[in-house]
Amino acid sequence: MGYQPVTPFRRMMDAALVNRALAAEPLSAPPAPDPEAKAVSKWDALRELSEARQSWDLSDRDMGVLQALLSFFPRTPLEGDHLIVFPSNAALCTRLNGMPLSTMRRHLARLVAAGVIDRRDSPNGKRYARRGAEAFGFDLRPLARQFDAFRAEADRIRADRDHLKRLRETVSLMRRDLAGLSDWGCQEQGETPLWSELTALASQAARLLRRKLDADQLAALQAELDDALDAARDALSPVEIVPEAHDETADLSTSAAENERHLQDSNKDLSESEQGHEDVPVTPTRLEQSDALDGNVGPRVPLRLVVSACPEAATYADRPIRHWHDLTRTAEAVRPMMGITAPTWEEAKRALGAEEAAIVLLAMLERFSDLRSPGGYLRTLARKASEGSFSSGPMVMALLRRAA
Repeated sequence: MGYQPVTPFRRMMDAALVNRALAAEPLSAPPAPDPEAKAVSKWDALRELSEARQSWDLSDRDMGVLQALLSFFPRTPLEGDHLIVFPSNAALCTRLNGMPLSTMRRHLARLVAAGVIDRRDSPNGKRYARRGAEAFGFDLRPLARQFDAFRAEADRIRADRDHLKRLRETVSLMRRDLAGLSDWGCQEQGETPLWSELTALASQAARLLRRKLDADQLAALQAELDDALDAARDALSPVEIVPEAHDETADLSTSAAENERHLQDSNKDLSESEQGHEDVPVTPTRLEQSDALDGNVGPRVPLRLVVSACPEAATYADRPIRHWHDLTRTAEAVRPMMGITAPTWEEAKRALGAEEAAIVLLAMLERFSDLRSPGGYLRTLARKASEGSFSSGPMVMALLRRAA
C-alpha cells in the first residue's frame, strides 16, 4: 500500500493529528530515508527522555508505557527506516503489569501528541506486519530523530540540578558557620544587638532551608549570609596585616629545614599509606607560601576562636600566635610530625587556602590520637572543599564544645 493515512481509525482527530495531516508528504511518496541518520540505542533514548520528560509534557507513567513499547522492538539500536512495533493491546497491557486498556490508550495518545512516537495505521486499524511488506503499528523513528534534543535538554536539567545542590550545600555551611560565630560572639561580648540580629538570621536561614528553594532564592540567601559572616568576622577579629615575603623567609634556618627532614624520615610508618597517591614529592618554596597568603583575605573563622579551640598549637609555636602568618608557620612545623607529606599538604593548601588549611591541620592535631591516617583524612577534606561541601567553621566549633 503506497498511501500513508493520517486520520486515526475509529478515533477522534486532535491538534497533533491535524498538524501531521497538514505537513504530510504527497500521497505516492514513501518516507524518505535520512542518509545522515545515526544509530541510537533505544535505552539511551529512553533514559535521556526520562530525564527531560517534563519539557515534553510527559509523566513517569507515560515513560513506563514507552519502555514497554520499546521492549517489543527486537534490536537495541534504532537505525534504518523499519522501526515499527506492532504489539496487540492485550500484549502491551500484559507487559505493563495489567494496566487497564483505557489507561494504556491515554498514555499512548500523550506519547503521540508529544511527537515521541508516531502511529502507522492499517486500513482496518489493526497492528500487524506481512512478510516482505509494510508493517503497521507504532513508528519509533521520531524517538531516534530527536535523540540529540533529548540529550541536550537532559544535560541542561542535570547541570541545573547539580548547581542547585552545590548552592544549597554552600548556604547550609554558611548558615552553620554564622550560628557558631554568633554563639561565640554572645559568650565573648554579651547579648549585643549585632549578635541578636545574626542569631535571628541564622535561625531564619535554617527554617528557609527546610523548604524547596529555587536557585534565585538560594543565591539571595547566600548573599545575605555572606554579608552577615563579614560582619561577624569584623566584630570578632580586627583586620590583620600580612607580613612581606622576606620577613617570613628570614625565619627559616638550615637547622630547621634539617630538623623537618629528620622528623619526616622518623614518621615513615605514618606516611606509607600515602605513597600510592604521591609518587613525586614536591617541596614548596616559602615565597610561594607567602604569595598565597598575600592573595587570601583570610578564613571566615576569627583567629582568636581558632587559638582557643586548638591549644596544642601553642606548644609547637616559636612565639605567641597573634597573626595568621603565625598560625600558618606553626602548621608548617607540625605537618611533618603528623606524618603528612609535602604533596598532600600542597594539595590541601590549593583546595582550602593557606590559612584554612592551617586551621584544619591544627584542629586535626587536637584529635590526632583518633586519626588512623592523617594524610588520607586531610586529602578527603581537601576534596570536599574543592567541591564546596566543607568549611573549617563547624570543625572549630566542635572542638570548642568538646573543651567546654
